[in-house]
Amino acid sequence: MLNLLLVEDNARLRPVLGQGLEATGAVRVVGACGSGEEALDLCLAEPPDVILMDVQLETDLDGIAAAVAIRRELPRLPVVFYSIQDDDAYYRAFRRAGILTHYAYVRKSNYLLPELIVPLLRDAVAGRGFVDAEIAERVQEVKAKDEQAPLALLEPNEQIVARLLARGLSNEQIAARLGFRDKRTISRVNGQIYAAWGLDASTTDEKIARTRAALIVTAGRLLRWGEGGGVVAVDLRGDWAPFDLAGDVE
Repeated sequence: MLNLLLVEDNARLRPVLGQGLEATGAVRVVGACGSGEEALDLCLAEPPDVILMDVQLETDLDGIAAAVAIRRELPRLPVVFYSIQDDDAYYRAFRRAGILTHYAYVRKSNYLLPELIVPLLRDAVAGRGFVDAEIAERVQEVKAKDEQAPLALLEPNEQIVARLLARGLSNEQIAARLGFRDKRTISRVNGQIYAAWGLDASTTDEKIARTRAALIVTAGRLLRWGEGGGVVAVDLRGDWAPFDLAGDVE
């Protein structure tokens, strides 16, 4: 019998899910709550054997952040994450959390029944790790996207200028916003941005380079323009592929 803490912010689903899990005869729900902060308090008061944690919580601590805070106090306390959300931010947070063992991360739609959740809880308690295939694919997709993120190639002040440039601000406006007396400082920063993104090699026209830099910020990935105006970007395999500026690789 596993003593379970259930963390689910849907007040209607929470008791139904708890009853379903207890009906399997393998689980005893010793605590149920709807926030990451309350989950931390309950774990510190009486640590459960395992946590079933919704990733999206309508509180300051989402499921990933709550698990990190809990495992800081109670190392490797088993957690099974489940989520219906498909937001890059959650996959990015999970990857950065560095969780290696005593966990599972699955999509709710693939594990709706308590009978499917119980084996995940047992595996987590046994020290194993499991990621649903769909989740694993999205985690890798986000990882590849982050590794190719153009802003990662810039220093912090250059990142700020690039974002303001993408919002359509002139050099004078950017200089004023950032408190520079000489707008030529922004021109020099722009030159560093163009060089980091290879725009200095593809065009000698500053206006074109500026426009392309803004498009790179908006697309969130490095882009290259051919002589005929075609655009390519690095795909998930690491290859340069035709890119539709609406956001889809052709």
